Amino acid sequence: MSVTIQPCNTLADLKKFVQFPYDLYRSNKYWVPPMKKDELNSLQASTNPAFKNCDAQFWIALKDGKVAGRIGAIINHAYNEQVGTKLGRITRFEIIDDKEVSSQLLATAEAWIKEKGMEGVHGPLGFTNLDHQAVLIEGFDHLPSIASEYHLPYYKAHLEAAGYEKERDWVEFRLKLADAIPEKALKLNEMIKTRYKLNVVHFNTQAEMKQHAHRAFDLLNSAFGDLFSFVKMDKELADFYINKYFSILNPKFVKMIEDENGDLIGFIISLPSLSEAMQKAGGKIFPLGWYHIMQALKKPKVVDLLLTGIHPEWQAKGVSAILITELQKVMFEHGVTHVETTGIIETNEKAISHWKNYDHIQHKRKRCFVKMF
Repeated sequence: MSVTIQPCNTLADLKKFVQFPYDLYRSNKYWVPPMKKDELNSLQASTNPAFKNCDAQFWIALKDGKVAGRIGAIINHAYNEQVGTKLGRITRFEIIDDKEVSSQLLATAEAWIKEKGMEGVHGPLGFTNLDHQAVLIEGFDHLPSIASEYHLPYYKAHLEAAGYEKERDWVEFRLKLADAIPEKALKLNEMIKTRYKLNVVHFNTQAEMKQHAHRAFDLLNSAFGDLFSFVKMDKELADFYINKYFSILNPKFVKMIEDENGDLIGFIISLPSLSEAMQKAGGKIFPLGWYHIMQALKKPKVVDLLLTGIHPEWQAKGVSAILITELQKVMFEHGVTHVETTGIIETNEKAISHWKNYDHIQHKRKRCFVKMF
């Protein structure tokens, strides 16, 4: 039977779009399902403020009467103006292993993007850097963090067959913590804090942490300004992500640093791994999803490093070392043995060399592809 591409123009269509990966990965022990409600909210202008700067359209592919794939297309006008380009984005690309399905989905998204006046397409990328991005091309037998991606091995070949080429790669590491923080690192930590008169901000409650949330996003806009695909986030968009993510953070695993004037110059946001808990939740908070998540937060063995930001004027001054050391103290208190990093752009040699100082494996690689018209 031939493939039919159907635009998602109703809420019922979008629910089918969101449901497809749950069906595709049903028997896969490595895929970590996101919350269905969060996914649905991300796809609608009424609930996702990123639509202020973006146009988007979503499609599903039907074959033999069943959903066989999906794709979204995004025009991020703010990003294109920021970098002086005319590129659309494919997003949330998921398929069965069928070239007819993938080729028609990609062609449909490309045609829509081209009609919008774009000169090419790249991705998979989301609305922002805190959204879904890239395709997994290495590391299919490892559980991803909730801030990463999982795909099946054939995705890369399908994209390349459609004329897509590599644009950027991200790599991820799994680190094994030593039995204790080296005394040398602890002394260096204190020396840097004293030299620059820095103050480490610790949190015991979510209420305390949320008071600093907008400061972190302001710093993120400064620290990430030159990174690939990044667009500055305004207060409304920051609120969207604060409401989405901060309620599941364990405040003890979030650290911030202020300079002598009380200005925020660095932060690190980590989280006890929720990957297995999210698998048990199956994409739903109720009836038991929230219980599994709260249990995972209490006695972690693995911690995911979600986000780190250092003010440009304070980079290469040891601020990141302080954040890592302070975070390690908490990890040891909670019995954490391993750390998962999120994606690091492969050209970021400084960050990569830092993680290689640990007992580590570089176990995952994700790719953003590009195709010019």
